[in-house]
Amino acid sequence: MKKIIGLLITVCLILAFSGCASTKDGPGKGSPDWVRDPYAKYDSKTDVAAIGLGNDRESAGKKALGELVSIFGQSIQVDQRVSESYREAMSSGAATTWTQNTSVDNTIATSSGLDTLVGAEIGDTWYDSKDTTYYAVAVLNKAKASRTYTDMVRSNQQMISNLTNLSTAEKNTIDGYVRYQLAANIADINISYGNLLSQVGSPMPGLKPGNDYRIEAAAITREIPIGIVIDGDRAGKIRDAFAGALSEIGFRSGGPNSRYVLNIKVTIAPAELPNNTNKFSRIEVSANLTDTAANTVLVPFNFNLREGHSSQSEADNRAYTQAENRIKRDYKNALNDYLSQLLPKN
Repeated sequence: MKKIIGLLITVCLILAFSGCASTKDGPGKGSPDWVRDPYAKYDSKTDVAAIGLGNDRESAGKKALGELVSIFGQSIQVDQRVSESYREAMSSGAATTWTQNTSVDNTIATSSGLDTLVGAEIGDTWYDSKDTTYYAVAVLNKAKASRTYTDMVRSNQQMISNLTNLSTAEKNTIDGYVRYQLAANIADINISYGNLLSQVGSPMPGLKPGNDYRIEAAAITREIPIGIVIDGDRAGKIRDAFAGALSEIGFRSGGPNSRYVLNIKVTIAPAELPNNTNKFSRIEVSANLTDTAANTVLVPFNFNLREGHSSQSEADNRAYTQAENRIKRDYKNALNDYLSQLLPKN
């Protein structure tokens, strides 16, 4: 009798564990074939498909799209700064001045997030009441993707062409430098799209990588002289600090008659602190990078600071030294920030 009871308990335990295991194997009976294998319904020759699941239909759809994107790996992923500048260019409407193919403008705009696939759709959804789980399948038609992304690449190529179609005089300017930097960003986008096209069977050979345009942009800075005009310097400390920052970016030194001139004014004066026996000096530095052709200040830069010592002359020396250090630390970044934020003019 004990053996029979033991056998029954064992059988019950086996059934219980097998029941638990079946709930972990995915959808049960009655589920559509595509839930287990999307290619049971969709043809792998014409479509790329992926399954996602979630607590509701929307989350399942988003998961499916994410799984579809992951199939292409890094082929449609680009550096965040690249995608941000691309989105800014598109949303500002400036891109309409760089492309003649406006038939795909809306498509490009919707794709500028670069974390989704243009043309991808949720093909089917199914709710598993047993597990209270929603299933969705995301589908990208290869032929449709080929047409869409080919048009996008060609449109981007037109933008690049319009950005870089400059005379030598136009090219060797700050505006020309920025145009080539933006062309580099768009070229990176095209490489990304080109990788996707290769995976859906429609390669576009000959796409120029963004670094090629960045090399040209760096060459442009070496052709742009920036003059420095300064008032109030001491032993050339302030001038040399600004000149060093410009040189680090790649610009060369120019005379006061250059198109771009950095106008610098330095003032220093004694400063008093109540109940303090030391001597103090306050130094103020203003530096305006100016485009003399347009009579426009491109990059304003100014600061003030105070230094102290037992003697006024040493307080002055310390103030100049700290101003020099401040310029070396901050001016290059200020100029780079300005250049990175510029958009090409019409």
